[in-house]
Amino acid sequence: MNAALKACAALLVVNGTLWCGPARPDWRDDIGTFRIGIVAEPGAGNTVPGLALLTQAFTDALGMKVEFVVARDYAALIEAQADARIEYAIYSATAYATALRRCGCVEPLVAPVDSDGAAGIRSVLLTRDGRLPDLAAMETHRIAMPPPDSAGGSLLPLAGLAAGHVKIAEDASFLIHADSASAAEKMLVDGQADALFGWVKAAADGQPQLPGGTQARLEAAGLSAPALQVVWTSGLLRYGPHAVRSDLDPEARRRLTVFLTNLKSTTPDIYDLLESKHAGGFVAVAPRDYATAEAIVRMVATDGGQK
Repeated sequence: MNAALKACAALLVVNGTLWCGPARPDWRDDIGTFRIGIVAEPGAGNTVPGLALLTQAFTDALGMKVEFVVARDYAALIEAQADARIEYAIYSATAYATALRRCGCVEPLVAPVDSDGAAGIRSVLLTRDGRLPDLAAMETHRIAMPPPDSAGGSLLPLAGLAAGHVKIAEDASFLIHADSASAAEKMLVDGQADALFGWVKAAADGQPQLPGGTQARLEAAGLSAPALQVVWTSGLLRYGPHAVRSDLDPEARRRLTVFLTNLKSTTPDIYDLLESKHAGGFVAVAPRDYATAEAIVRMVATDGGQK
């Protein structure tokens, strides 16, 4: 009998309930290398600014080997997570909803907020001088709409109105399709349109809007604030989440959540490397927070589009 077995036998004599069998494998051993997927910025190739610092920060948080995997686009990122080649991915809101539709195997962990508390955007239908009284009057008025790939000005209003049983076809005669958001805004300013689909920044607590967005742009173009009225507001489209596979060990999930939600206050330089667009830090999120993004993806899939 070797020394380890003798020690085990001695412990069993002292305490018959003590288990001396092999230790349960650690979740880190099951994963091996924790892989994080990210889409490179346009023109950046496979490079990620501060990659070594980011890798070390996640390594310290998880206590295991970490690698970043740079995907060419969101489609490649979604396939990598669906195929379990990465455990963690940084998505836009609609890319996350597409990943969820693709495999049902992902869950949002955290999402960024802005320094003013904004958690995402809402679509708004804006009119000037009361020209459009309500949604029911749209068919007898001219409504400017940004291009089909505009989240706040096209995708979000079409999905949001449909959820409220107000179905609008993209080729509806009362819609005036603009080549850009700024062109749509100009139509309202110049009187070519009675109303405009745009967007506003919004918090997650029901506050309808924060400074910025389409209304601020219209005011900068010469329309006074009292002249503008909001006819309709959509649900919140949250900023894109950091998402993990649903089968990720709970301890890994806990460590990541603690690390990320404290990152802005503890290591702001690392936060800025990981999140350059929203300066308010990360907050924990749940699947229900992306219901609006899911509605957009369902709408696009139902229409047979590819946006």
